[in-house]
Amino acid sequence: MSIQVNKPVLLNDVEFKSSQYAQSGKEWNWINPQHGECVQPANYYECSLADWHNFEALNADIECDVLVIGGGLLGSSTALHLAEQGVDTVLVEKNRIGSGASGRNGGQLTPGLARWEAEEMISQLSYDDAKRLWHFTSTEAMQLIDRILDRYGLEAQRKRGHITAAVHEGHLVALTQGADARKYLGEDYTHIVGKHQLYDYVKSENYFGGLIDDLGGHIHPLALNRGLIYGFCSHGGKVYEQTEVIDIEEKADGLYVTTHHGVIHAKKSVVLGVHHASFKLLPEHNQTTIPFYTYVCTTAPLDIKLSDLLPHDHPVYDTQFQIDYYRGVSNNRLLFGGQGTGNCWNSEKTAEYLKSRIQTVFPQLNHVKLDFVWSGTTDLTVNGATDSRKSGDKFPVYAVHGWSGHGVAQTVRIGKAIAEDFCGLSTDFEMLTQIQHQDIPLGRALAPIVIPMAKSAYGLGAMINPGKMVSF
Repeated sequence: MSIQVNKPVLLNDVEFKSSQYAQSGKEWNWINPQHGECVQPANYYECSLADWHNFEALNADIECDVLVIGGGLLGSSTALHLAEQGVDTVLVEKNRIGSGASGRNGGQLTPGLARWEAEEMISQLSYDDAKRLWHFTSTEAMQLIDRILDRYGLEAQRKRGHITAAVHEGHLVALTQGADARKYLGEDYTHIVGKHQLYDYVKSENYFGGLIDDLGGHIHPLALNRGLIYGFCSHGGKVYEQTEVIDIEEKADGLYVTTHHGVIHAKKSVVLGVHHASFKLLPEHNQTTIPFYTYVCTTAPLDIKLSDLLPHDHPVYDTQFQIDYYRGVSNNRLLFGGQGTGNCWNSEKTAEYLKSRIQTVFPQLNHVKLDFVWSGTTDLTVNGATDSRKSGDKFPVYAVHGWSGHGVAQTVRIGKAIAEDFCGLSTDFEMLTQIQHQDIPLGRALAPIVIPMAKSAYGLGAMINPGKMVSF
């Protein structure tokens, strides 16, 4: 029997409160103590939404056709699109819905397959394949989010328009080439602007111009994540939180998935929607990703209007090696993020760094206070594209890894592709599995060493040739 789940409700601003999510030492949240002491504080996204449904943990042996493991955007989208096709689907989440990267990211909607953009696709694929993949990760991904929001009557602060701001005049060459590649593949939503014209969009002297992208945009990612689950449950889907998967075993009649308090018999398929953490569950244990940590903050309401900083309300990320990304959010606040590290920083170091970056970009903000700071975990591949896998013929197991900190829209689109592959409706997911990836032996164990070394090497290269655009 399906249960009644309400739509996510956005608040006018925030309620400073404790989180419903269990937190680890590497995915932490901080709230300014002036708003009260919280033993386990929530981040901005959770605090800007009304309290939502808590699903029970699994405490029995059950059966279904397809089991989705992970309640982030990938798992939730896959489950929704399977349920829309009438597939008996169960979703389990070891924490709470949206507790991982899907509810902790910057909320920017940008095209591309992780760090593969149009130029990379053209260089690696035939024209027809590059065109197909680019539209899959750009126009189709954005349109799908809009259709889901409309179909289920969801509010997720969806806004349109995006800016890539050049921190060096030489970077305008790379941005122009990227825009040209997109047009070559039949998508014409971008234009390049110079320093003075960009200032009409971003009131900062840091930039030499940039790329205006009318296809991209931004969204409240946790509201989107919860909205996908709302849609899934409206089709009779079943969700179990606080249910961690320990093992997956294939038998003659299906896949048997063991949790702490029950076994799930998935009679037809399993989907691993848990990104880097699913490595131990993969049927093939080749390791193609390295985890790293990212950081985000939200200011207190600013002492000047957001429109005085971002007149068109476009989100921004820049082209420096350690990118800054930012956008306006509710009640005149600025959400600002950056960095990627092999070891997780603490809240004090993170707050100091992010506040310094805000004041560097916008020195006109004289009295910046941070109300929220939090960390997140993501993973990257050697070639920069996501690693999409499908193993097993009789009982397929699907998995996607290596988002490199990009891909809110594409994650939702790939979830639909997995569902369509299972139902035999399209070959989109097969297209993704054709991208080859390099193994990274001991990559996870060596991430705290490898990432700083790589950053140092790239940073030195940027000093020698500052006009070459390399972002991390």
